[in-house]
Order: sequence, then structure tokens, then C-alpha cells
Amino acid sequence: MLNEKVSQLLNDQVNKEFYSAYLYLQFSNFYVEQGLAGFANWYKVQAQEERDHAMLMLQYLQNNDVPVTLEAVAKPDAELKANMAGLAHEQYVTSLIHAIYEAAYEARDFRTMQFLDWFVKEQGEEETNATDLIKKMELFGSDPKGLYMLDQDLCRPLPDPVTRDPATHARRPVRRAFLLPALDGGGRPWYTGRSLIPRRFPDERPADRGG
Repeated sequence: MLNEKVSQLLNDQVNKEFYSAYLYLQFSNFYVEQGLAGFANWYKVQAQEERDHAMLMLQYLQNNDVPVTLEAVAKPDAELKANMAGLAHEQYVTSLIHAIYEAAYEARDFRTMQFLDWFVKEQGEEETNATDLIKKMELFGSDPKGLYMLDQDLCRPLPDPVTRDPATHARRPVRRAFLLPALDGGGRPWYTGRSLIPRRFPDERPADRGG
């Protein structure tokens, strides 16, 4: 059984990840109304990633026999400016993940620390991507042609992810709609939220991580 404080923080984080998805859908809707399909697509992808994060945490709690309470998801603030607010929100989420990690460390909950390792790295990537988008907007956003090219770049369809056939271990494409969050044998997320493309496959886990 997981530590009670750690379990509660993880349960709270499930709600916050769903809120993050809701917030990014709000940003996506804003850009749809502005006629910027690329930016709308980018934030829609972010929304899906946040939903996947929530599902991973929910699954982790269930795998450890912890009852999950699903609270109401707050309405996102429509007055927020998408790009700057996106970075600030990711920094906030990073602080939440770090707080859970700290609680797990204090409780000597090494299983949860190992589970959260992926989220710590993921948040670094999320903040970098949000910062990069802001920098690109500062460079090109004031020029209609530059904004158009940036929007077109963000509108590119994401490639289908690749996984391994469980029988032959041969790589094969997978329809994105059917790729669900997964935990490996050690209870760790084994694909990156970045475009839902696997970072590594279950049979490629580092030997020194145990499991």
C-alpha cells in the first residue's frame, strides 16, 4: 500500500492533469477562432498529452490498490493569454510533480519515486517546448508572412507511432487513436507524451533500474 500522503497528492494530481487538458483545449479553441489551425492543433496535442498523464497516474494508483476519487474539473480562465499562460502553467505543474516526489522521498516510497522519474523529465521537455513557442512568436508573430509559416509548421500531422509486435518483436506502426497510456513491468511509463511516440519499448528497459 502506498503512503497515505503520497496517494492523496497523486489523486489530486489526476484532477490537475485533467484541468491541464481542459485549459489547453481552451487555448486550442481560441486559436480556432483566430483562424490559426496550426496553433490550435499544437494545443490540442498538448491537451491529449495531459489527459494521458492523468490516466497514467490513475492507473498507477489502481495498480497499487488505492481508491481513486475523481473530483470536478474547474473551468479554465478564458482571459489567459495562451502562450505565456501555457509556460506559467507548465512551471506550476512542475512544482506539483516535485512536491509529490519530495513527499515520496520523505516516506521512502521508492516505487513512486521511480514512477515519477518520467514525469520529472517530461516536465522539463514541456517547459522547453512552451518556451520555444514563445520565442518563435516573438520572432515571427508580428510579421503576417512569418506567422503564417509558423502556423503551417505547427499544423503538420504527427507521424503514427511505432511499437513492437509482442510475438516477433518486429516494429510496426500503430494507429494513434488506439495508443493508450501504459506502465511497464516496473510500474514506469514507457512512452513519451511527446507526440505519443515511444521513448523505449518494454524489453529495452535499462537493466540498472530494476523492476
